[in-house]
Amino acid sequence: MIALIVISFLLSAFAVQIFMRRARRHARRYAHDMPQRFHKGHVPRLGGAGILVGMGVAWLVAGVPSDPFNVSWPLKASALTLLCIAPAVLGGIIEDVTQRVSVRYRLGLTIGSALLLCWVLHLGVSRTGIATVDGWMQAAPYAGLLFAAFAIGGLPHAFNIIDGYNGLAGTVAVLVCLAISHVALQVGDRQLAAMVICLVGATVGFLIWNYPRGKIFAGDGGAYVWGMVIAVAAVTLVQRHRVVSPWFPMLLLIYPVWETVFSIYRKIARGQSPGTADALHFHQLIFRRIVRVAFADDEARQLLARNNRTSPYLWIFAALTVVPAVLFWNNTPVLMAFCALFVATYVAAYLMIVRFKVPRWLRP
Repeated sequence: MIALIVISFLLSAFAVQIFMRRARRHARRYAHDMPQRFHKGHVPRLGGAGILVGMGVAWLVAGVPSDPFNVSWPLKASALTLLCIAPAVLGGIIEDVTQRVSVRYRLGLTIGSALLLCWVLHLGVSRTGIATVDGWMQAAPYAGLLFAAFAIGGLPHAFNIIDGYNGLAGTVAVLVCLAISHVALQVGDRQLAAMVICLVGATVGFLIWNYPRGKIFAGDGGAYVWGMVIAVAAVTLVQRHRVVSPWFPMLLLIYPVWETVFSIYRKIARGQSPGTADALHFHQLIFRRIVRVAFADDEARQLLARNNRTSPYLWIFAALTVVPAVLFWNNTPVLMAFCALFVATYVAAYLMIVRFKVPRWLRP
């Protein structure tokens, strides 16, 4: 399986370099007044295309009939999975190039791809660990499918929200994929482990160009690759293996998921549309209230070009959920408790930063 990481890494690194050199012109279309822009210069946003190339080719290689990597992943299954996620990812890539695809259309594409994946791969969520909810879902035959489609179609946008600084979303995706692959191997599912391992290699191939200097960004296309593949892997893992708690992927992904939920609540409370871009996400507050004050004034002017200093704060924040998720992947009550703890910690830290009362554990 290490060979799959090497293949996806090399192909992704090469493809990302090609896009980085050939796609400078389209980067000028990304307006300077965008509220989520925290960088200087014109940086291509086609890293997601390179990730798709590296991961996609590795998937197809893993599925060749001779099964050289011992993953038991039929070529037809890997190819169909790749085709199903293509509409959403291509829609994101087109937005990265043109800046003209609205949030509504992109959401429609991700939900459409999610429905295709659920239909082709027979995916569905049949258990949540809450008896009452599970009873309702069993009474409604299509409830599990719709729930899975909602999760698969929504997670790409959650990753898009946290994709604000060099290396942030990419490293979170790598941590999550490694956790899923670990649990998949624990239950003997090499096919599922291979799926996410290929994404790990492709993402690392992108990160060598993205972090720390930010020569290219993942863009919407990259966020959609991460979100869709990780969501499919999470739903499949829980569906195939009843020993895996449904709250394992919930805790694993609680950071991007809760960032999205809290963002929607925050915007609605202020009378804004949930699709409106702003600069009040947790990672953006970390940059503005913590990272900038850690440097002298003459250096602070150049932090927009070195926003990678923000990412380690959020890597640690994400690791605080990944580690317990891996340790207690089959213990639903403990996983639920950690989810509640994360939500409480996030809200408390957010409110303290907004009120200029930065907690000591976040100070440099």
